[in-house]
Amino acid sequence: MECSVVVLPIHGASSVGARPRVVPVQAFWRTPEQQRRRRVASAVAPARCSNMYVPGFGEGSPEKKAAINLQHFFNYIAVRIVLSQLESYNREAYYELKDFIGRTSLNDAEIFCKKLIRESPGMKGLAMRILEVRSAYVKSDFEWDNLKRLSFEMVDEANTKLMRDYVLEVSHIEDENYNIK
Repeated sequence: MECSVVVLPIHGASSVGARPRVVPVQAFWRTPEQQRRRRVASAVAPARCSNMYVPGFGEGSPEKKAAINLQHFFNYIAVRIVLSQLESYNREAYYELKDFIGRTSLNDAEIFCKKLIRESPGMKGLAMRILEVRSAYVKSDFEWDNLKRLSFEMVDEANTKLMRDYVLEVSHIEDENYNIK
């Protein structure tokens, strides 16, 4: 199956009233003869794919980038859970881990865990516990359906608010909720 991309006209004097064109993604790498044959062959029903083409993700898809960020977040959650557990039954380990967190950034899960494992034998055990908690949380406790629902809702609400604010701004209508004049 071949994916298509919509190419919008460039704004300028010659593009007034111009319509967007649908161009196959692979067409950018074909010779003119191959493009002509493809147009003739696909004149009946143009092939489409269900995913948008997102440029700038050479290392992977946007979903992979989101998964990496979620992994860092899950590591943060696991550290918080382990800290909470340690606070109630092993105050010494709690303070050691708290001190380590103060010296080491939690922004990159892998670097954090590598440094924690190499810190000391006691910290190695805590690192293993964090890895176990992280895995268990992702597989059992995290509400993936809720994440999807909230993501949809938040994007829709943010888009609606931005569009409403823009319309109020350009139409010079006063809105008592936003105090825009």
